[in-house]
This record gives sequence, C-alpha cells and structure tokens, in this order.
Amino acid sequence: MKIVFRNMFLIVFTAQVALSQLLPNLGGQRVGISSLQFLKIGVGARGTGMGEATVAVATGASALFWNPAGIATTPENEVLAAYSAYVVDLHHQFFGITYHLSIDDVVGISCLSLQTDDMPVTTETRPFGTGEYFRYSDLAVGITYARKMTTQFNFGITLKYAEENLASLKIQTLLFDLGTYYHTGVGSLRIGVAMTNFGSDVAPKGTVTLFDGTTTSSFQSFSPPTMFKVGVAYDVFTINEHILTVALQLNHPNDNAEHLRCGVEYNWNSWLYARVGLKRTIGTSLLSKDQTGAENYSFGLGIRIPMTLTVLTFDYSYTDYNLLGNIHRISCGFTY
Repeated sequence: MKIVFRNMFLIVFTAQVALSQLLPNLGGQRVGISSLQFLKIGVGARGTGMGEATVAVATGASALFWNPAGIATTPENEVLAAYSAYVVDLHHQFFGITYHLSIDDVVGISCLSLQTDDMPVTTETRPFGTGEYFRYSDLAVGITYARKMTTQFNFGITLKYAEENLASLKIQTLLFDLGTYYHTGVGSLRIGVAMTNFGSDVAPKGTVTLFDGTTTSSFQSFSPPTMFKVGVAYDVFTINEHILTVALQLNHPNDNAEHLRCGVEYNWNSWLYARVGLKRTIGTSLLSKDQTGAENYSFGLGIRIPMTLTVLTFDYSYTDYNLLGNIHRISCGFTY
C-alpha cells in the first residue's frame, strides 16, 4: 500500500509539472478584492516550514489557525506562542491554548496580532512630518470548539472577532472558521478540509481629512479573505525511529488564483524534526520559481523534549518571500 501511495504522489507531481504550462492563472484578476489581509499570514514555525500544507497535519494549538478540527486529534492540552519579524518592520504574533472538556470535546482560545511601530504623519505639504504619529495594527481573537465525532472523524468551528486599525480608521467584524479532519484507515492517510475567514463584507469606520480640507466618512466595503482548503497527508515510510510525512494541499481563495502547497516533514525518534515546503500558484511549474506569488519555498527545524510533567517543543522556519525578502519564524509550546 505504501508503494501505491508513493507512486500516486509521483504521478500527481509529474502531472502538475506537465499541466502547469497549459492551465492559465484564472484567479489573478481577483487580487485586491478583500480586506483584513493579515488573517492570511501563516502562524507557527511547523506549519510555515512545511509550506503551509497544514490542513491535514495541524494538531494541537497551531490547528486553531490552520484547521479547527485538528485540536481534537491529540489527547493533550497545549499552549503555543509564535513570533515573526514580518516584512517592512511588521511584528506578527500568535498565542493559542487548548483544553479538553472530555476525551472527545476540546475548546481553544487564540489571539493573532500584527502591528507596526509608531510612524510619523506626513502630508503633501509637510513631507518630513507634522509632529503627529500613527500606528497600523491588526487583532483577531477566536474561540474554538472541536469534537471527535468518531475514532476517525473530527469536526471543529471557530468564532473570531477581527479588527484592523489605521490611524483614525477601524474595521471590525465577526468571522467563522469551519474544519474537518478524517483519518481514512488506509494506512496513515489523512484528509483535511477547512473554510476560513467566512463572513459578511466590511468597510472602514472613521473620518479622514482630505488634502483640500474636506472630510469623508464613507468608504467602500470589501469581503474578508475567505479561503477554502483541502489537503491530504501520508507517512510514506515508518521505519523504526524514522517517519517521513508528505502533505499536499490545494487552496481556493476568494481574492487570488488557486495555489498548491507541498510539504515534507522528517521525524527522527519523535524528538528531532526537519521540514521543507513549496508554494506554487496553479499554472506555474513546481520546478521553477513562482513569480506570480509573494512566497516561494520554506524549510524548518524542530525539537520535542519530553519532561516529567510536560512536553516542550521549539520550532524554527525560514520562508523565501521572493521580492519581499526572507521571513524567520520561531514558536514554542508545551503540554499540560
């Protein structure tokens, strides 16, 4: 059976390379039609190290972001904190905690933020500053419930409050994430499906003073960055203390072209991990650099340290963002 799935993976890989020259980018015209873009930035060094091919492999507190059903896949309660110095001096943080109400029922709380340092206010007539300062900041707080419906199937839902602040303007809304996780029973094959950031259109609130001195408080509304994700994961080999997991994921965003996520994780003796990931827009070759997207490839490392009362995890990932530079992420967590 493992040989069969290895061959299937090679077939999919080869077919994608061949068809990438034939399938056009059909979603590029949707770019820029949604707001709250910070909700699309990946969290945690494990998932980002695997190229964000996470919907079928995310477990514990990191699954609060990737797939809410994933928090019910493990019996432990977990706390996770993650940080990255994002592009253009942005600071990106995530905190998540899960708690088992019973063997089958799990709840979680997550907090995601993105912000800049204070920046000087400039105008057309005062390009060196007016003496005032402003800050850009984003915040999302979510509460998640997941249940292990059967020994093979999990379901999860997240209700989250999201806001975006830019000087005197603010966006506020409520959004939903829905996710499922299914262990097929065919070897280690897992299937994950999730829809994230589902909600109504939003528009900024506040007042802006224009160059001629007039003010306006009427702004166009945009949809949140809703995304549908489906992915599979399989342990292509498990030999003694060696486990190699391959994950494939297809994302369908409402504001861009469909894109493919590929990730590989090597696990040695359940304490040392090495990861690589690849991100490609549908219509581009897996083997050449994707010039249509901001992100390219990633890799990462992780360690898991069992202790008397807890298990500590430390992870690091590196992501190439093409023209935007490189992003380093760190995350740490523990069970309780």
